[in-house]
Amino acid sequence: QVQLVESGGGLVQAGGSLRLSCAASGSIFSIDVMGWYCQAPGKQRELVASITRSGITNYRDSVKGRFTISRDNAKNTVYLQMNSLKPEDTAVYFCNAIASTTIASPYRNFWGPGTQVTVSS
Repeated sequence: QVQLVESGGGLVQAGGSLRLSCAASGSIFSIDVMGWYCQAPGKQRELVASITRSGITNYRDSVKGRFTISRDNAKNTVYLQMNSLKPEDTAVYFCNAIASTTIASPYRNFWGPGTQVTVSS
């Protein structure tokens, strides 16, 4: 199994910044895509940003120019730098990794428990 642990969430005023981190551990053979999803109360979980092993990134439109995703493949860690935060960014943020545990295993989705981000107006 692959365990993901997020850190860096918290309460911040509108216009402020937060940096989320997510470290993967356990039986890891290879990690393909890593990403961040968010889920606000009463809403579905949605992709915020993702990054491939080679560094190709993808962002939802509402965070383009404000959020930056990056990863350290040697540390199996993904980061999300969130700037110019808005109250509508308030949500639980979940780390995701598409990973395989052995050379013969298929790639599967793994999730972290989530970290709360609250942006006050």
